[in-house]
Amino acid sequence: MSTTNKSEYMLLFRGTDWCAGLSPEEIQTVMSDWKSWFEGLMSDGRVKAGQPLEREGKIVSGKNGRIVADGPFAESKEAIGGYFLLEVGSLDEAVAIAKNCPGLQYGIVVEVRPVAEMCPVARELGAEEQLAHAVN
Repeated sequence: MSTTNKSEYMLLFRGTDWCAGLSPEEIQTVMSDWKSWFEGLMSDGRVKAGQPLEREGKIVSGKNGRIVADGPFAESKEAIGGYFLLEVGSLDEAVAIAKNCPGLQYGIVVEVRPVAEMCPVARELGAEEQLAHAVN
């Protein structure tokens, strides 16, 4: 695979209660499947990083970060439980990798997102600024 046309994509794993109702042996099997999947992607050079996330944290919001609340909430199906940072040739390739996630059959949802080289708003502002200079 050529390294010149690779882009970065995040796989965000949503859902932290995937193991509810599983025996310790079943949980161990799923964890082994995750580890094998990750190590395979690492050896192929398609994963740059990946980690699970702790269930506790804080949510900062409001102007000047004035609101700090406990969260995310572990029982939320939207809570992000971990991530992989991929370096692959296309969004389709990243989606194909996501389809092999061992947690899908246990209710995990995998969000696939391209990593932008720069903030999309800054990119748009830069394009507007270039257009304004071209007109003047």
